[in-house]
Amino acid sequence: MSAHVHDIVGVGIGPFNLGLACLADPLGLDAVFLDRADGFRWHHGMMIEGATIQVPFLADLVTMADPTSPFSFLNWLKQSGRLYPFYIRESFYALRAEYDAYCRWAAAQLPQLQWNNEVVAVEHDAADDVYVVRAMRTDTGEERTLRARHVVVGVGTRPRVPQALRDVSGHAVHSSEYLENRDALRATDSITVVGSGQSAAEIYRDLLEGARDGGYRLDWITRSPRFFPMEYTKLTLEMTSPEYTDHFHSLPIALRQHLGREQRSLYKGISADLIDDIYDTLYRLSADGPVPTTLLTDTEVTAASWDGTRHHLTLQHGQLGEEHERETASLVLATGYSAETPPFLSGIADRLDWDALGRLDVARDYSVDGGRGRVFVQNGEEHTHGLTAPDLGFGAWRNSSILASITGREVYPIERRIAFQDFGIPADAGRAPALHAGEVAR
Repeated sequence: MSAHVHDIVGVGIGPFNLGLACLADPLGLDAVFLDRADGFRWHHGMMIEGATIQVPFLADLVTMADPTSPFSFLNWLKQSGRLYPFYIRESFYALRAEYDAYCRWAAAQLPQLQWNNEVVAVEHDAADDVYVVRAMRTDTGEERTLRARHVVVGVGTRPRVPQALRDVSGHAVHSSEYLENRDALRATDSITVVGSGQSAAEIYRDLLEGARDGGYRLDWITRSPRFFPMEYTKLTLEMTSPEYTDHFHSLPIALRQHLGREQRSLYKGISADLIDDIYDTLYRLSADGPVPTTLLTDTEVTAASWDGTRHHLTLQHGQLGEEHERETASLVLATGYSAETPPFLSGIADRLDWDALGRLDVARDYSVDGGRGRVFVQNGEEHTHGLTAPDLGFGAWRNSSILASITGREVYPIERRIAFQDFGIPADAGRAPALHAGEVAR
């Protein structure tokens, strides 16, 4: 085992740990980032032509922490000769393929990123008070060990499949693998998309043009009462702020659970432009006759089976409470993603904080190790920090906070207050006496 101790070992190289690597690069920190993949990939299964990211381009890897960073999206545009075309285009929203190319450009400049390295265990060396990270080369099988003062876990989320669909998931296509399976889907006589969010809408729209000419029927099933647009109003966007994150983090766990469900449409809905485009496409296609498609809202898949050639779905209507059956040759599960505690943390489980539901209890500074500030998580804290956890625009702020904890100084200015509104009781407000059980306010 090498005696060398790194300042940081990052596990997982998605946009958030990649951003951390970019911001740590000029600080002289000894940082290494490991990922089991052979290179950077960002949602390649959903690189549908023309699709854009859903946040402004300023939500890149670094700009909201350091607008002068050479790793900015604008610098990538300049270096690739696309700055003026992007300027003339007059849109804040970069193409998804552009964002992926930008991230790969940034990754190529960072030798501290080590691919084909799957972390299999993290342990604590009490004698030296350092963390021991054990990894295996996915291409050679070679085992290696690294020692670190700090560990930042950014393994991201995993495709989620509802319980009712798990028996058929091996024969269905999750949205994360859509593009590689698109031709096979189109070759069947019927396709059903299950899901409520942007991915479901993008897949439905991508398949819609060929529904009649391609000879297949296309259905879309969502358990949402309607096709919810994402909330983009400015005062609502203020919820992606340090103040709202402070407020959400301070709430009891039961209330956070409730709000997490209630607020899903704020960031897991569908862009209003895409909803309108789907309608306009249906209208245009219908001019030549009925379009072979059905859109079912407030409808949940309660059971599913596979007979070797077709999927059989049991559907329940939410308002009516009635069940009906439907069959389809192909099934696309645009059912989202969920965070999971990576098994490699089991070796230090006794040093980590856990909530009543068995999840990592993430502190406000994104640490999970009892206030020691040595183990941090990225995008695994939606249940403790709310809707800023998966938000690309808040990633640089979180990385600024993590780097401040690691270095002991605020390297990048950390905004404490950016919102015009208060999310709790204002500090200067007089408080009425609390009511006791059975009392009525008069």
